Amino acid sequence: MDRKDEHVSLAKAFHKPKSNSFDDVRIIHQSIPLSNYDETSIATHLLGYELSAPFFINAMTGGSEKTGYINQELAILARETGLMIATGSISAALRDPSVAKTFTIVRDENPEGIILANIGAGSSLENAKRGIDLIQANALQIHLNAPQELVMPEGDRDFSNWLSLIEEIVKGVDVPVIVKEVGFGMSRQTIHQLIDVGVTTIDIAGSGGTSFTQIENARRRKREFSYLNDFGITTVQSLLEANEVPGLFNLIASGGIRNSYDIFKALCFGVKTVGISASILNQLLVNDLEDTIALVKQWQQELVSLYTLVGAKTTEDLKKVPLFLTGENKDWCQARGIDYTKYSQR
Repeated sequence: MDRKDEHVSLAKAFHKPKSNSFDDVRIIHQSIPLSNYDETSIATHLLGYELSAPFFINAMTGGSEKTGYINQELAILARETGLMIATGSISAALRDPSVAKTFTIVRDENPEGIILANIGAGSSLENAKRGIDLIQANALQIHLNAPQELVMPEGDRDFSNWLSLIEEIVKGVDVPVIVKEVGFGMSRQTIHQLIDVGVTTIDIAGSGGTSFTQIENARRRKREFSYLNDFGITTVQSLLEANEVPGLFNLIASGGIRNSYDIFKALCFGVKTVGISASILNQLLVNDLEDTIALVKQWQQELVSLYTLVGAKTTEDLKKVPLFLTGENKDWCQARGIDYTKYSQR
C-alpha cells in the first residue's frame, strides 16, 4: 500500500472520540453577557487576510490517487464553507511530478481560496519556492515532526540544520510562513528559537488527537516504539507555554480538536485561528462531502452562539474570557512555573 494511503487508513482506524486536555478547561460562566447574537462576528485576521471563521482545514494528505481524491473533496469543502485550507506535505510532488495533480487539485477546485502549501523542516529554500509556485499558495507551512521521522522506518535522522533552513526560507520566500508541529506540541523554548530566526506565525499543534508515532509504529514489522504513542505536549499545555513568551507573534492552535467547543476554548487562549485535521477527515471518510459541509456550517453557527454566551462580539474579545484550569493543565502550570490563576482572574 502507498505510504500516504496507509497514513489515511491508520488515521481512520485510530480515530475515536477521547478525552484530552480541553476537558480540563472550564469556562467561568457570567450570567449577564451583555451581547447580541445578531451583532456577533466570528471572523479573524491572519497572514494579512480576513478569515470568515476562526478555524481552518489543516494539513493532511496528498501524493497518491486516493489521497488526491480526498484533497479534491477537502478543497470543495473549503470553498463551500469559506475556510482556509492547507495541503499535506507537498514534498512528494516535488520528488515525483506524476503526483503533482493530487495537490494542484486543491487550487483547481478552490481558485479564490486561501491555500497553504506544506513542506518539511528539512526542505531547502528552492523546494519551498517550488511548493509555493505549484499551487499558487497564499502562505507556506513548515512542519516539525522529529518524533515521527525517528519512528518512521524510512524517516530522516538528521535534524541539525532544521533551524537554519527555516531561517533561510523565512527570509527568502515572498509569502508569509507558518511553522507548525504535527501533534507533539511546543515548549516556550522552541517558540523562542523560532521567533529568533524570524518566524512570526506558529501553530503549536499539540498531542491529544492523531498520533503520528502511533501511525508510524503500526507500519513497522517490529513495533518497538509503542511507548511513544502518546509522546508530546498536549495542545492546552502548549498554549500555556506559548502565552509565557513575550513579544508579538501570531498563535495558532491545533491537535485533538473534536468540535466547536474545543475550537472556542482554544480561541480563549488568544489564538488567531484553530486548525482541524482528523475530525474533518473522519467525517468525510465515514459519511460524505455533503454531510461534512453541513457539519462545518453547524460549527460556524455554534461558535456564534458560544461567543454570544460569553459576551464576546469579536474573536479578539475571547482573550478576556475567564478560564478555570484543572487536572493535568493545573499540574503543568505548577511544574513549569506558570501562574494558572491569571486565567481565572480576567
